[in-house]
Amino acid sequence: METDLLLLAGLPEEHEGLADTFRSMNPRSEPTPTIGLAALLTGDRAGLRRLLAQGPAVRHGMLRLTDGPTFHERGLIVADRLWDALAGHDAWPEHLSRVDVGAVPPGLDGWLALPQVRHAVRALGSADARTLLVAAADETIALSRCAALAHAAGRPVVGVRAAADDRAAITALVAHAAARDAVPLLVVETAGGTGTTGGEAAGGGPARLDLTGVPGPVLVWAPSMALRPAGQRPLLGVPSGPVPVEDRRTAWRAALPGPPGQDAALTARHPLDPALTAAVGEDVRSLSRLSGTGAGPREATETIRCRAGAELPDGVRLSSPAAGWDRLVLPGEPAAQLRDAVARLEHSALVLDEWGLRERARAGHGVRLLLTGAPGTGKSLAAEVIATAAGTDLMAVDVSQVVSKWLGETEKNLAAIFDAAERVQAVLLLDEADALFAARTAISGAHDRWANLETAYLLQRMDRFDGMAVLTSNLRANIDPAFLRRMDFVVEFPLPDEARRRELWRLHLPARPIADDSALDLLASVYPVPGAWIRNAAVAAAFLAAQDGATIRPAHLIKALAREYAKAGRPFPGVPAGIAGDREEQS
Repeated sequence: METDLLLLAGLPEEHEGLADTFRSMNPRSEPTPTIGLAALLTGDRAGLRRLLAQGPAVRHGMLRLTDGPTFHERGLIVADRLWDALAGHDAWPEHLSRVDVGAVPPGLDGWLALPQVRHAVRALGSADARTLLVAAADETIALSRCAALAHAAGRPVVGVRAAADDRAAITALVAHAAARDAVPLLVVETAGGTGTTGGEAAGGGPARLDLTGVPGPVLVWAPSMALRPAGQRPLLGVPSGPVPVEDRRTAWRAALPGPPGQDAALTARHPLDPALTAAVGEDVRSLSRLSGTGAGPREATETIRCRAGAELPDGVRLSSPAAGWDRLVLPGEPAAQLRDAVARLEHSALVLDEWGLRERARAGHGVRLLLTGAPGTGKSLAAEVIATAAGTDLMAVDVSQVVSKWLGETEKNLAAIFDAAERVQAVLLLDEADALFAARTAISGAHDRWANLETAYLLQRMDRFDGMAVLTSNLRANIDPAFLRRMDFVVEFPLPDEARRRELWRLHLPARPIADDSALDLLASVYPVPGAWIRNAAVAAAFLAAQDGATIRPAHLIKALAREYAKAGRPFPGVPAGIAGDREEQS
């Protein structure tokens, strides 16, 4: 009977003559059939009343009743644009925000074979009411998983973006999905672009999602997964990973066909999710059509860098350094540790995947370094050298802009930074990271409790980070011991000894404009300063010499170095006896 009622309610949409006929029979002159007419046609008034009170078509929003003075004078209408959808047109109510789910990307065969995913596919093929909650941090990845699940179940998928508590939008979504025999997907809308879910509970708690009474399976994804499912409806979690290395290679082969081995190299350089790899491939092919050039690994790297740069929060700078190992002046052991860290990144696919240490030793792909030492000893420069040696970018984070006074904002900032660094496979530099990785304190108030939660979040995110992270600190004792245990390398940067200070002076000063090269040996002997001071003094002395219209003399170097002592608030040792001729100029 419900099918007959839907057909009756939709007849006015088929021809204006039918609309006029129903208007003439409607006591309120509306172009809709009335419940009274439906009762005459069916001959079952009691059954009709029951269906219109609690039948699926009315409960799920497919059939609506207009207002009227009496029950039988009320009109029957089909939900907004549903009649067009039933006729095979891609028609949707204007108030719904459609989500383009997209095609299934190559490289998800291994994921589809996971037990939890196979359960989800079976759930989509069933008529049982069930909520399938997709766990993914990125919307592109989440939508790709929904497309793959529906495709494996032999059904299309249609999506809408709406707040968790927008029952009208959810009802319309389910009705239109049913008209298309499609799986409905609810993408929970964010409030104000902050990453919190729409319909968020007062006080910042999780949004309440109650799909009680909604028929069949419904896919759900929320940006922060801050949802609190309510009611008695069954819930099934769907993971977004893991994705095997071979599947990532398959994704790169499909995105950028090339010579043998290119897919393996791209996977090692950019171990992206297949959904993101497919998007990069589209970008590269689009650029190739515009420029008429090839579509290869270099273009892929540029595209990934462009996408990541557009999503970076404030306080993060993405650069392509060109600092070689010759710029670092370090003792043997610290220098060896830095080279070993780069080698670990280069050989991770061999050791972890081919040799099986990822499973046996539960080893992660990421490499984590802590560089400690006095200011100016070359820690930040070392991060540039590492990025250059690894053939990747450097993502430098201004920790002061990342740490927020607002509860929860620091974690959101960090999540965006870690995600972007993983996509680009940039070396992530958290300079002067003491503010983020400081030792946890005893809880004496809400601020301490939240600070400890931030530290706990960082511990977990560092464990999961699939790239190279470089932390710097001027004092190792400031760092939480739990972070130290998670570091693959802890490298101490000492103050340079006399021999290395001599090397630093010559590194920063080319021979041509120096009047007396032997003075550099004396400067290295007399002034025990860090490398950053030497670099600053060398640059300042060159400008002083240019201002005087002369070559760089010892007087210029000592004057510049004296200013470095003054900046640091330390007493200047004076002019060495070997440069006595310059004493008057210094005074």
